[in-house]
Amino acid sequence: MVNLLENATKYGREGGNIAVSVRAHAGGAQITVDDDGPGVSAEERSSVFALRVRGKESAARYGAGIGLAIVKLIAERCGGSVAVTDSPLGGARFEVALPAQAEFSTGPS
Repeated sequence: MVNLLENATKYGREGGNIAVSVRAHAGGAQITVDDDGPGVSAEERSSVFALRVRGKESAARYGAGIGLAIVKLIAERCGGSVAVTDSPLGGARFEVALPAQAEFSTGPS
């Protein structure tokens, strides 16, 4: 959540709007973070979750390109997923789906 909220404040308009929602669905929860910034182009949506990849709009801003990769890694390790689409606020919408209960493996026992 911290990485998604930092991105929303970093890339949203100055003094703009961010919307966060959490809703229960069958077997888990859906977390949505919307901002009113430039958004993520359709061409970049498949690559923005890769390590050290930054979108075209982020080149002029500080960052290492690891935040969204961390979001994806954590969501997938919990059995969930993350996606980016257009936001009704005009920018990006990040949706994280998480199962109600995740099983973690710490390795061989």
